[in-house]
Amino acid sequence: MSNTTTTIRWGIIGAGRIARRFADGLAHVPGAVLAGVWSRRIESAATLATPLRARAFDSLDALIGEVDALYIATHQDSHPEYALRAFAAGKSVLCEKPAAVNARTLQQMIDTARAAKLLFMEAMKPPFYPLYAQLRAHLATDPIGEIGLVRAGCSIANVPGTHPSFSKDIGGGALLDIGIYEAFLAVDWLGEALDVQTIGRIGATGVDTFASLNVRHERGISQLFCGLDLQGRGDALIAGTGGTVTIHENWWNPARATVTYIDGRKVELDAPFEGGGLNYETAHFCELLRAGAIESPVMPHATSMRMIAITDAARRDLGLRFPFETD
Repeated sequence: MSNTTTTIRWGIIGAGRIARRFADGLAHVPGAVLAGVWSRRIESAATLATPLRARAFDSLDALIGEVDALYIATHQDSHPEYALRAFAAGKSVLCEKPAAVNARTLQQMIDTARAAKLLFMEAMKPPFYPLYAQLRAHLATDPIGEIGLVRAGCSIANVPGTHPSFSKDIGGGALLDIGIYEAFLAVDWLGEALDVQTIGRIGATGVDTFASLNVRHERGISQLFCGLDLQGRGDALIAGTGGTVTIHENWWNPARATVTYIDGRKVELDAPFEGGGLNYETAHFCELLRAGAIESPVMPHATSMRMIAITDAARRDLGLRFPFETD
């Protein structure tokens, strides 16, 4: 698909809260429309699709056949199955994070997409926000020296006990639902993880309810935490030899940052976002699809693999293995 004006017809697999956010965000993406929704329950698909003048499909294969790209918005245990079905049908995929629950499965998805010459990207939203791009541009011209520390975390105390995050059968837990964001920030600024040390708690349902990670990277150290039973701040710190950056909460929906230099200078960055935020990654994906690309330069496959390697190592430290993991 090389026409720069081609309208991208999107299909959504899943009809939950994140699917609704994605669908609403399409109104802020030029040249993109919602063509259809499939869910295991046709009623759920119709609830999402009908008000947006899209079609609710009762067959996944029928949806795949009618769209240019698919957004996978189901629980993470099912992401690989749906992505591989899309690739087999020749369709590109934007997959909600985490794209897979472990590195082995994610590598299979990447290899299959590459072999089919299809675009595949994990939907990790922060790097596409205006503030994040503004911060990158600012530090390129007014740096904080050599960056050697990333500190980030979020813990949410009021997650209902019935929330999918507490389900071991579908790959829940704080690490994959929340910690994957922190893993992104760490590898984006510090590179591949070389050593991961984790302490945490396993809750009554068998998933991690809190985890604290110290990670040694190629270019520094990260200190990360995530949880489902405590209330913790959602800001982030990036520290260099000449200053610091604070991305104010919630850092994964970045809108404000403060750059503080060792000489006492302070620079405030402020870049509000529109459309709920998912629209920025979607617009980027559409541009790549029109250009015939199979990988994002902003969210490349290597970054996804580095992120999941951290959560894999953390789960090993905690002794957490999902029932559907075969090896």
